[in-house]
Amino acid sequence: MQSTLNATLSATDMPVVEKQAAVEKQAVVEKQAAVEKQAVVEKQAAVEKQAAVEKQEYRDAMARLGSAVNIITTDGPGGRAGFTASAVCSVTDTPPTLLVCLNRSASVHSAFTQNQVLCVNTLADCHESLSNLFGGKTPMEQRFDAAEWARLATGSPILTDALVSFDCKVTQITSVGTHDILICEAVALRRNDDSHGLVYFDRRYHPLMRQIA
Repeated sequence: MQSTLNATLSATDMPVVEKQAAVEKQAVVEKQAAVEKQAVVEKQAAVEKQAAVEKQEYRDAMARLGSAVNIITTDGPGGRAGFTASAVCSVTDTPPTLLVCLNRSASVHSAFTQNQVLCVNTLADCHESLSNLFGGKTPMEQRFDAAEWARLATGSPILTDALVSFDCKVTQITSVGTHDILICEAVALRRNDDSHGLVYFDRRYHPLMRQIA
């Protein structure tokens, strides 16, 4: 009688044992998969951390990128304003378009976005002090009092002895990080072919001499 009962229990319990074993095996597989997935995530994070460029490292590298020095000016409903910038470059010549980068936290930001016009005045070698003036905390009126200005198409102040002035209307504004990128179509130009240039390289000004033909 006992022998028959044991045989019956063993036969009945077998599927339960197998099912439990299968569940445990699946749990082990899932745990292993989770461990492997976490290892991949951690490895990717380590790679990204290693590849990331620190803010100061980036700024130090950009200091080695020599560029022209410009005073960007505007006038209109938002008021007259100006600041020094090197983050200026050509976009296309059809239509003649350039871009200017402006920090959204800058005190002049609202004036430029309200006026929707500006002038890029590229500085000559004699304008180092003027560049510093427009790049600092000097009151706006004192900045403009330090030089002579004219007007072209948009009404933005044109530095009379600038190397070149691009009088522009702002056609588009795109935000990237801390800055707005102002896309500007040139509607008038003024050149001074008798002056030498000014570049900013390695956190210092350098005159750029014209080649006399």
